[in-house]
Amino acid sequence: MPDHAHHELLTLRDLLRFAVSRFNQAGLFFGHGTDNAWDEAAYLLLHTLHLPLDRLEPFLDARLTGAERSAVLNVIERRVRDRVPAAYITHEAWLGEYRFYVDERVIVPRSFIAELLEEQLVPWMEDPDAVSSAIDLCTGSGCLAILTALAFPGARVDAVDLSTDAIAVAKRNIADYGLDEQVRLVHSNLFAGVARQRYDLIISNPPYVDAPSMNTLPEEYRREPEMALAGGDDGLDLVRIMLREAKDHLNPGGLMVVEIGHNREVLEAAFPQTPFTWLETSAGNQFVFLLRYDELP
Repeated sequence: MPDHAHHELLTLRDLLRFAVSRFNQAGLFFGHGTDNAWDEAAYLLLHTLHLPLDRLEPFLDARLTGAERSAVLNVIERRVRDRVPAAYITHEAWLGEYRFYVDERVIVPRSFIAELLEEQLVPWMEDPDAVSSAIDLCTGSGCLAILTALAFPGARVDAVDLSTDAIAVAKRNIADYGLDEQVRLVHSNLFAGVARQRYDLIISNPPYVDAPSMNTLPEEYRREPEMALAGGDDGLDLVRIMLREAKDHLNPGGLMVVEIGHNREVLEAAFPQTPFTWLETSAGNQFVFLLRYDELP
């Protein structure tokens, strides 16, 4: 970082403008919590300066100390130089109002299922209070398992992942939310580790990026664990296994909710007899399907 930046950039407003310029100049990709240079810069600067994330305006014309300026410039430079998602710099990611610890061992949380859990999956879940068991397959950081436990406080929740790294991060997040008694971590390849268990709810945001898309991912996504992204040739390798085995693990009257990215047409072509219900999310109704017990293949 050039020395003159330390002397010419005095206020938060100065540094914010500088960060936006650097991010645009570098052609960064945004998709891990923000979708543009301004929001990403504001988030990184506010976090680095230990300021409230929702209160930019009062601080814009505040001057920074030399140490603060150095810290901010280092964060800006790391984001540009290493092309890492902002969440790996701040070690946090947000789903709605919920904060989760993250690092390079897990994918950065982003799931439309989180929105649906806010409403306890109503109206498809007729009696949320009656949900006594749930499983989150490919739990990663544990975020959806935690949101499931909060949405259905009477349910025991199994959080499953094949990655021991992910299990370690999920353990930290589950402890942070005080849910060790309600959420059980299972190191397993999908249902293998819960062979005789049945659940009222199965949820999953599995790896679903197809092979052609994996080959063209932006640099920021390449910083995430490949096993958390790659879903095979057509993106449906794990989804096929889930659909084949789900009926052995779902209680009659139960629901299965799975996020599959941009693979709706491919999935419907692969399972033409399966009556998928596509759930409405903030991005449309292409990304998350629901199946009831008696609709499973």
